[in-house]
Amino acid sequence: MLIYPAIDIKNGKCVRLTQGLINEEKKYFDDPVEAAKLWQSQGAKVLHIVDLDGAFEGSPKNLSIIKSIIKEVDIPVQVGGGIRSLAAIEALLEAGAARAILGTKALEDKEMLTEAVKRFGDRIVVSIDAKGGYVATEGWVKTSELTVLQFVKALEDIGVATVVYTDIARDGMLMGPDIEGLMAIKQAAAIKVIASGGISSQADLDKLKELAVEGAIVGKALYEGKLKL
Repeated sequence: MLIYPAIDIKNGKCVRLTQGLINEEKKYFDDPVEAAKLWQSQGAKVLHIVDLDGAFEGSPKNLSIIKSIIKEVDIPVQVGGGIRSLAAIEALLEAGAARAILGTKALEDKEMLTEAVKRFGDRIVVSIDAKGGYVATEGWVKTSELTVLQFVKALEDIGVATVVYTDIARDGMLMGPDIEGLMAIKQAAAIKVIASGGISSQADLDKLKELAVEGAIVGKALYEGKLKL
């Protein structure tokens, strides 16, 4: 199981939000590149980057910083946040990102997602952000009428290889991951799952490893020193 240190970028800074709320922000690094180099130096094999401004505004906003991170580290970087066109995916992958993470667009535009998977294969990851068992969109601001399991099955049919699953209620709360939700996904579909949200201890990671998830995204617990990479 891979550990993905999370680097969330807002207004050019490395921050963490609580439950995805734009006004619940805590800054950890003025320069996200420094965060990336720190996690690599501590043994990270991969990085998970989210352009928060992009997620809220609908198009990538911190591409120059993301390019700098990719240039400065020697490990694969997956990137999400505001990627809502094939051109945006292409630009990101050409800039050196290992994988592009689609959120809102994957839910709203099946045709575009299908084409993206056809063109870029397993370099396309879909982020499933859950609120009460339903899929949330647009930087977690809105909730759709589609359940998480319905969405997972649809993604599997399209050929999506990997999903990132986040229980919004747990994100930034250090209350442990949504084990039940993750188990339900694993039982519903043969799709790789990266767990996100609430991971705060070695015990949480042990539980996730037992579930055989592909990876775990860890944010606040690393920045607050509750987990050592």
